[in-house]
Amino acid sequence: MIGYVTLGTNDLQSRAKFYDAIAKELGFGRMMDFDTFIAWGEMGGAPGVALTQPYDGGEASVGNGTMVALQADRPEQVQRIYDIALEQGGQDEGAPGPRGDDGFYAAYFRDLDGNKLNAFCMVKPE
Repeated sequence: MIGYVTLGTNDLQSRAKFYDAIAKELGFGRMMDFDTFIAWGEMGGAPGVALTQPYDGGEASVGNGTMVALQADRPEQVQRIYDIALEQGGQDEGAPGPRGDDGFYAAYFRDLDGNKLNAFCMVKPE
């Protein structure tokens, strides 16, 4: 149902490096690349993530309560994505670890524009 999720930015080219690094860890690259819009993922594959300068020319802002979840294969990859995000200048919003007792394992962070993301995977509960 979801084709891709778009997040706003005020500095597309410098912010794209953050997503290039995370997409590389997930095994993806850029599927669309324009002057004001870049999308990561695979055409016809799982939903992608896009970064764009607002079409109306106004300032990009962060949606309160909005978050993009990136699916990882296993807890070690959640950790790597979290580490990459922080190395790229992202902010910690919750270190990797189990959340609840249903096998949900996640890490939370913000990109350079303040957009909230998480990396997660499902593991078999012990």
